Amino acid sequence: MLHDVAILEQTKTIKSTRLAPVKILAPIHTTQHTVKKNIICMGIGVHSGESVTLRIKPAVADTGYVFIRTDLTENNRVPARWDTVADTSMCTKIANEAGTTVGTIEHLMAAFRALGVHNAIIELDGPEVPIMDGSSIEFIEAILASGGVKPLATPLKQIRVLKPIHVVQGKGEAWLLPSDEPRISIYFDGCGRFPQSWTFDYYPEKEDFTTLLSEARTFGFLEDGNKLRAMGLAQGADLCNTIVIDDNKVLNAEGLRFDDEFVRHKVLDAYGDLMLVGTRLLGHFDGRNSGHGLNNLILRALFADPNAWVYA
Repeated sequence: MLHDVAILEQTKTIKSTRLAPVKILAPIHTTQHTVKKNIICMGIGVHSGESVTLRIKPAVADTGYVFIRTDLTENNRVPARWDTVADTSMCTKIANEAGTTVGTIEHLMAAFRALGVHNAIIELDGPEVPIMDGSSIEFIEAILASGGVKPLATPLKQIRVLKPIHVVQGKGEAWLLPSDEPRISIYFDGCGRFPQSWTFDYYPEKEDFTTLLSEARTFGFLEDGNKLRAMGLAQGADLCNTIVIDDNKVLNAEGLRFDDEFVRHKVLDAYGDLMLVGTRLLGHFDGRNSGHGLNNLILRALFADPNAWVYA
């Protein structure tokens, strides 16, 4: 979410999370799905620092994901698609034609992908989705506690990648390759900011999202904090929602949830960003120090080439 930057001056101990009580494999649906009931999540915006109430509501087929800014009275509907992404510098931020934005949508989108939610109305009274604990677990728990998902009668179109797509941005690069099943692979060394590197390979339809990815938190470096505050960003980041690194040491009292939590969070982000296609993507995403920018850039490159994909 915050990539390799974060701010921390508080010393709160992060609350423990409760794993969702079921194993979650990405479903292979033939029809579209939505949530069964209204869902409420409350938290703070990691950049604004303001309290946010988010409501997820059932939606009819072919709605997709529509965010509604209830703090605004006009031009407040913002569709979430790969082609409405307007900024990827600190999170995935979407915008409508009037310039209304909603930020930090990636962890919620990852939860939608994991549970097979293709349509939803998402109301929120601020400019960004609440950060919760910096991962997707609380969105997963909230959806499951409200009854999970329900099928709709309309068939679900799936997207199959037909030929390799390659994009480069800064020191990162990514490939989207043909595959008979969804797959995400990421190599991450923070472009040299870490003394080591990690790789993680995830098969969403074979491996459990709950135990492998859902609790992986966003992270950042203490040294970048003052820069972000001066920019008006990361006002809500603290030890409750961000892993903070200082001189290669983790400052959070409880340490890491996984030895390789940083790369797992990168996979989580990619999982959510790729769901902005709105459906099952039959392809292998392979990223090297990739982030939100590359995740979106590769989707734009895919859909710019009509010979690179087909509805399956």
